[in-house]
Amino acid sequence: MADIIIFGGHGKVALLLAPLMIERGDTVTSVIRNPAHADEVAATGATPLVLDVETATQQQLAAAIAGFDAVVFSAGAGGGNPARTYAVDRDAAIRSMRATLDAGVRRYLMVSYLGAGPDHGVPDDNSFFAYAEAKAAADTALRATDLDWTILMPGALTLDEPSGLIDPTAQRAPGNAGTSRANVALVAAAALHAPATIHTDIPFTDGSVPIADVVK
Repeated sequence: MADIIIFGGHGKVALLLAPLMIERGDTVTSVIRNPAHADEVAATGATPLVLDVETATQQQLAAAIAGFDAVVFSAGAGGGNPARTYAVDRDAAIRSMRATLDAGVRRYLMVSYLGAGPDHGVPDDNSFFAYAEAKAAADTALRATDLDWTILMPGALTLDEPSGLIDPTAQRAPGNAGTSRANVALVAAAALHAPATIHTDIPFTDGSVPIADVVK
């Protein structure tokens, strides 16, 4: 059993992850920006916590994180606004890492994307550029910390039903298989209880390999 705090608690992955963790016997607190989302989050079995990760200070984040066993960062600006993308996907993510250390918590799981990194190759006139840059900076910062980190790197996200099957050899390329958000939640739930995933990246799309054979 573990106490988990999820940033981005009203996101599609987080709403699927929370009940999986609770079913395993964990307790979950889901951080949300909009109090109107509290009932939907509570319906998953998680405890909603209203805190705007974009504007919260490192000290406020540390106070929220204190006492938990693991942090999941699944928050994102949702694209469309480069300034907000950098503020949430890069700056708030990095503040949350520092806050996790301040709070004395070790385990930290980041939801990134397949192909993330300084060599992402996205042209600067592409609408995806700010997100690619933000995630590259956040992932690089996380790997440099003393946290017990894991970075999930799923391919293009879909709303398909969970298959429990992934392709752990996937690389970002046009025409890649999609990645069910439900499978991302399954991988996250497994990784949080798999010490062997500490200090590893987990790239994947939907595929034919059982998650239990990859994350163990």
